[in-house]
Amino acid sequence: MKFQVGDKVLVLHSNEEGEVVDIINNKMVMVDVRGVKFPAYIDQLDFPYFKRFTEKKLFPDKKKPKAYVDNLKKEKDAPAQQVADGAWLLFLPEFDMDEFGDDVVTNLKVHLVNHTHHGYTFTYRLSFFGKPSFDLTNQVYAFKDFYLHDVPFSDMNDSPVFSFEFSLLTPDKARASHYEASVKIKPKQLFTKIEEIKSKGEATFSYLLFKEYPARSAEEDIVVPDTPAQGYKIYDAAQARQHLEPARQELDLHIERLTPDWQGMTPLEKLGLQLQAFEKYLDLAIAHHLPSMIIIHGVGTGRLRDELHEALKYKREVKTFINQYDPRYGYGATEVFFQY
Repeated sequence: MKFQVGDKVLVLHSNEEGEVVDIINNKMVMVDVRGVKFPAYIDQLDFPYFKRFTEKKLFPDKKKPKAYVDNLKKEKDAPAQQVADGAWLLFLPEFDMDEFGDDVVTNLKVHLVNHTHHGYTFTYRLSFFGKPSFDLTNQVYAFKDFYLHDVPFSDMNDSPVFSFEFSLLTPDKARASHYEASVKIKPKQLFTKIEEIKSKGEATFSYLLFKEYPARSAEEDIVVPDTPAQGYKIYDAAQARQHLEPARQELDLHIERLTPDWQGMTPLEKLGLQLQAFEKYLDLAIAHHLPSMIIIHGVGTGRLRDELHEALKYKREVKTFINQYDPRYGYGATEVFFQY
């Protein structure tokens, strides 16, 4: 290996000096240049000693050149401004050589890159086929990146979903209390991205999570009246659950169970009513802190089941859900498990 951790290096394309902080593989290392870390190929780096030697004068000038007011050097150059272009999910492919001498991807190193002026607390989750695989809660500061974990390249065929929930490290009343973002990657898109960076000689590819942390929405501005005399009944928060409609451990979404007038409805109207009932009783189950619930959706074409499963993926209180054979429902029900 040409370089080791701690070696001072020269980045050839920018003529900047940095330090090796990690060995990625036999072709790449992680370099730190003035606090900014990025991967670089070994053939794009060199030791800085020759540069330093050529720039250093062996014999100083005997005469000091005259200085005029018009060309006096400023006391201190203004620091380079950092570009705020959003928060990104970044992937660094690790390559290895197969028995045919071809470069193949073995792993993807996953990073959260924060190119904004705010720091965040974040919760990160990775799921495959709707089932949780990895989760992490931590903090990332302004203009810093955070290494999340490695993902085996072979797992990227299993419908991965990379989900985040962000909140500001320093609360701001003008901005949202939290923000959710997710990235779904299809195998064809992934292969296209990898071929693009190989052809361009780049080391990473990334997906934008958000350009700027969003402002507070109108729904978050809850107005509480000064007294109950204004027409509102105020409950103690600790006793709020007893005033809610009871939750259902088992929810049957067959249309004839929801309305007596279902025969005159279009398929789209039926689906809309079923999804409304699902959202209502899912929220009630969460509000009552049920450990689990069963949603009966039937088999049919699978449209309702798919809509429910897609919605469940993005509920932070949903730990996992499963649609398997049950003697009571066949394959026509999904059991949901919650976390609080």
